[in-house]
Amino acid sequence: SDEGVEFSSHIDGTKHFVSPERSIEIQHMLGSDITMIFDECIEFPATFDRTKNAMERSVSWAKRSKEAFKQRDGYGIFAINQGGTFKDLRKQSADQLIDIGFDGYAIGGLAVGEGQKIMFEVLDYTPDFLPEDKPRYLMGVGKPSDIVGAVARGVDMFDCVIPTRSGRTAQAFTRNGTLNIRNAKFHDNKTPLDDECGCYACKNHTKAYLHHLTKANEILAAMLTTEHNIFYYQDLMKDIRLAIEENRFTEFAEDFMEKYPNKSEDVQDVGKNS
Repeated sequence: SDEGVEFSSHIDGTKHFVSPERSIEIQHMLGSDITMIFDECIEFPATFDRTKNAMERSVSWAKRSKEAFKQRDGYGIFAINQGGTFKDLRKQSADQLIDIGFDGYAIGGLAVGEGQKIMFEVLDYTPDFLPEDKPRYLMGVGKPSDIVGAVARGVDMFDCVIPTRSGRTAQAFTRNGTLNIRNAKFHDNKTPLDDECGCYACKNHTKAYLHHLTKANEILAAMLTTEHNIFYYQDLMKDIRLAIEENRFTEFAEDFMEKYPNKSEDVQDVGKNS
């Protein structure tokens, strides 16, 4: 409802109600450096009317979230832009959130099943609606090519479970694409996951050893692959920042997309803001 969200606990079925004010209070108690407003993230696809209603509710909740936020040094609150795949709704949401005033602006409602092509179409215009002097944060994204393509379109920040979730399911991200370490072809492979990676797993273990751990259901397999994935993502972000600082991001992005496999699932161009 407009007041908040009631849900049932997945543990014992008890009912709980979270309002924008309660959401902000919980984040305050957790000590969140960046508090996010309470918003309604709807499914894809959704009709224009449903998307508009959710966007307007999110703006209303943004006002209440901002009022409930306790300003203090070293902490901030970000808005969340909504509007689905409708450009006019994204613009309307951005304008109203900017009028309220926040420390940063997130782009929500993407990575919910629309696919990379549609996501990039939305990112071709949405970041331009948000202030250039405040962080622009894409929520819940993504795979390496998602990140490079989004940076090319003006996004600054990301969060995603993919590096850790993939690590727990034996998928490793490397400079040569993704690997499913469960595959039998790695049984006798004596090379590291990534020859250029400096993580503990790559410096000390082979694909064959990780394959063995995975097949034996050893928790160490998930730990090592997860650590590698996080290390890879940190390296990727470091490379992106350096390319931007050296004014060569367009070349970096083009080279990345040329080398990274699975092109059918990846970005087809590096974006208009690169």
